[in-house]
Amino acid sequence: MNLQVIFRAIMMVIMVSLLGLILWRWRENGWGSIVWLASVVLMMVIRTPHERRNKENEISEQFAVSTERALLLLVGIGGTGLPILYLATGWPGFADVQAPLWLPVIGLLLLIPGLWLFWRSHADLGRNWSVTTELREEHTLISNGVYKRIRHPMYSAIWLIFLAYPFLIHNWIAGSTAIVAYGILYVVRVPIEEAMMRQQFGQAYIDYMSKTGRLWPRFEK
Repeated sequence: MNLQVIFRAIMMVIMVSLLGLILWRWRENGWGSIVWLASVVLMMVIRTPHERRNKENEISEQFAVSTERALLLLVGIGGTGLPILYLATGWPGFADVQAPLWLPVIGLLLLIPGLWLFWRSHADLGRNWSVTTELREEHTLISNGVYKRIRHPMYSAIWLIFLAYPFLIHNWIAGSTAIVAYGILYVVRVPIEEAMMRQQFGQAYIDYMSKTGRLWPRFEK
């Protein structure tokens, strides 16, 4: 058994233990913690098949990979790591906030369209999707489905999901760090991605930009 397999096994045991602690502490954390946990699982279920399939694609060009990986790590810590740590252990408890029992309902109302859009944008983008900003062989410009009116529906989806977290996790650090981390990623990554698409598709992408909104639908007059 090599070290990589051992490391993965150890990480799996740690993760399962932490998830077990979250379920054990749900009364203390509130029912929003269960909704949060379900949303994380659903995002993994949605994304994993696309990630596995698209690994087979040939990469023709990559952009700002090292910067992106650092920012993705930041989002992973803020969006998953800190919430898991808080919900499993109660740390950092000094940042706890008192919240009414109905508050997670607002989070759920944000999650429902966010998760649907997360699924739909992966399905419509197909083999063009990748974790980092890169062009694949036979990369195509997608302008149908949810991409007909919105250029970046996956970003819109993740914004909705992360904006739900403060309503589900009643700790201002664990509940809000994802928003800050993702905001940094968004500001850095989107201009790089749009420049890449203009380079690849030229006037076709410029015309597409004029007909779509970046995060919200644009309807032609």
